[in-house]
Amino acid sequence: MCGELVSIQSRMNQSVTIAPISESLPDFLGSANYSKVVVIADNNTKKHCYPSLKAFLPKHSVVTVPSGEANKTLATCEKIWQGMTNEELDRHALVINIGGGVIGDMGGFCAAVYKRGIDFIQVPTTLLSQVDASVGGKLGVDFQGFKNHLGVFNIPKSVLIDPKFLNTLPEREIRSGFAEIIKHCLIADAAKWDEIRQKDFERQNWQDLIAHSVKIKQQVVEEDPTEKGLRKILNFGHTLGHAVETCFLNKTANQRLYHGEAIAIGMIMESYLSFERKMITQDTLSDIEEFIFATYGKVKISAQDIEEIIGLTKQDKKNRGKEVRFSLLKGAGQCAFDLVVTASEMRKSIAYYLG
Repeated sequence: MCGELVSIQSRMNQSVTIAPISESLPDFLGSANYSKVVVIADNNTKKHCYPSLKAFLPKHSVVTVPSGEANKTLATCEKIWQGMTNEELDRHALVINIGGGVIGDMGGFCAAVYKRGIDFIQVPTTLLSQVDASVGGKLGVDFQGFKNHLGVFNIPKSVLIDPKFLNTLPEREIRSGFAEIIKHCLIADAAKWDEIRQKDFERQNWQDLIAHSVKIKQQVVEEDPTEKGLRKILNFGHTLGHAVETCFLNKTANQRLYHGEAIAIGMIMESYLSFERKMITQDTLSDIEEFIFATYGKVKISAQDIEEIIGLTKQDKKNRGKEVRFSLLKGAGQCAFDLVVTASEMRKSIAYYLG
């Protein structure tokens, strides 16, 4: 599944290698000299992914944390920092994060602030983290129910992507990651959007799409490392999508949404906002809506949920003062940012999604 090695190096010194972990990890460690190595994994990646790395690691320790977004908290960070402290890591140590976006964000955050920062690498094991979360240096944790409310920007020493880890995932997890691929195409590559929407989910070429998404994200991040301008286009679908995801976090476990599922909902709502502002055509809106509904289905959102979702957008990190700011499409393959959207407009976009 991996094919030939793909190495992507950016001007910001963001090194991403797409290759079997049995090749990329020894190559990275062979060129470095760390005093100690600690691996951070969750229950699932400790069982299913860590064994693929263990033989290629020097003497090391493992800190295991509970899996899931609900555990992406400062309390879990304390456990990680305690593990680092118990191992007496100095500033010449290395942290290896093995997992999806939760582990990458949280493990990177812990490394970035431990003793004011030690080196870390990302070994993303979900499609979502391989195409999005592991690239670009955004790190952090949720706080009081708000996603990624606390965090920093810090580039990992390397990102080692092995598509074979996708074989350890349920289909729902891969489908969740696909939403970020769709987003990258819609904001930056109309031709690729036309290509992927002609294929069913099961027929997509993950190796190709991982490399494509990584290149797009790196190009955007190089222009705007700390999200002062252009990088905000990567948030298309995320203003309402994050609010939907947070709203559903408070529901029962079988009602909660994966990140990509919520972003898929947000992309339909925000595409409608783009259409209402005459930034995309009816045909483009219909194409997006048809493809996303075919891939993800429709989620029931109650009247009470609608008001909670709109309220949650007030905490979005792109906001300025009391203005809720969106990134919206201006045609397939292009995106505008810092567009102020009212609560009334959001209400209409949610109503449109619900049909």
